[in-house]
Amino acid sequence: MKPSTDPGAEILRATLFAARAHAGQARKGSAAEPYVNHVIEVASILATHGAPLPVILAGLLHDTVEDTEVTHADLVAAFGAEVAGLVAEATDDKDLPKETRKALQVSQAPKKSDGAKQLKLADKISNLLAIADSPPANWIHARRVEYVGWAGRVAAGLRGVNPALDAVFDATYRAAVAKLSAEEG
Repeated sequence: MKPSTDPGAEILRATLFAARAHAGQARKGSAAEPYVNHVIEVASILATHGAPLPVILAGLLHDTVEDTEVTHADLVAAFGAEVAGLVAEATDDKDLPKETRKALQVSQAPKKSDGAKQLKLADKISNLLAIADSPPANWIHARRVEYVGWAGRVAAGLRGVNPALDAVFDATYRAAVAKLSAEEG
């Protein structure tokens, strides 16, 4: 099927692609919602705050290479090199230890393209919302606090491209910190 040039059709095509790729996967949170809800939320955050279409499409697809059988070549064939490149910039190397991947996210954030910075920031916003509202059952309070702090360190290197996203991150970060502080007290 030939891709459409209509932005709405492209967004729906990427949504369907992501839904099929993530079929059967659930988020780690206590709500155990379908994983595809996360990528839809990331794309919605991007679309609502003025990100360009390739970034919105990459938002829908950003976890496909990392968490499914989809390859970079599959994304290039289906959505083109620009979208696949944005996904590649947002993809962690799962062969590396978790702490190394986390450190790389912090150190590499300022070096990302403008599109990847917006994508990563929207991803962090979505993750902070989940950590505050529906954390994984096995995440003790201290782990949630550590995640929020780490997300703030990653976000520091992503700022300056999209002021609206920066403001949403700031508000989401403050709300997560306040909620965790209230739970502790």
